[in-house]
Amino acid sequence: MLNTSSRFKQATTAINLKKCEAFADLPQEDLQKIVAFTAVKFLEKGEYLFREGDKANNFYVVGKGAISLFRTHVSGRERVLHIYRAGESITLASLWPCKEYSADAQALESTQMLLVKKHEMMEILKRHPEQLFRFFSSMCNNCRTILEMIEDSATQDVETRLLNWLLKRCPSPEADDRVAVPLGMTKRNWAAELGTISETLSRTLAKFRKEGLIEVNRQTITVLSPARLTTRINSNSE
Repeated sequence: MLNTSSRFKQATTAINLKKCEAFADLPQEDLQKIVAFTAVKFLEKGEYLFREGDKANNFYVVGKGAISLFRTHVSGRERVLHIYRAGESITLASLWPCKEYSADAQALESTQMLLVKKHEMMEILKRHPEQLFRFFSSMCNNCRTILEMIEDSATQDVETRLLNWLLKRCPSPEADDRVAVPLGMTKRNWAAELGTISETLSRTLAKFRKEGLIEVNRQTITVLSPARLTTRINSNSE
């Protein structure tokens, strides 16, 4: 019989898994089965979850904190592909056999990860094809987000990339209501995610603040009007 501490740990794991798109609509009975073979791993800032070329043995969900997925060029320059935060899943493709990680994953801060065991998860997917579609959907959304970021870095200037980044975090791009956007990361990591450097990001934020588009308060950026951001993006593309 589980003690109070174990029951609390399982309940917390279930809550964190439900935050992930792949598990959001899973019946409670099936969710509890997955919780039973899900381990919790804590990473300190700078610690690697996995390295490029490592065998892909787990499916990961960020419980708390942030993980940077990046590749390193032969020149030594790092290219951030995506920063995963609480509720986001990493490496769904690792559930399939003979896969290796194609990038490095490193904690940007103290981070809690949920490690869903590959073999046991595959067994559930075999018995529940509907869950397989959820995983495919989540994986496609993840890949689309990364591809959009890569495309933005190649075709858009820093101003437009920052405007898009902020707008994607607003409930409605046409609204006039203020929206507070928590950062949850350092300016250096934010700049890396946008494919620029801290100095350029600071200058761009100062420019937007002067234009009355945003307010900056430590770890929160307040968008004064998403509709104005939309108009600004459209003017940049003309």
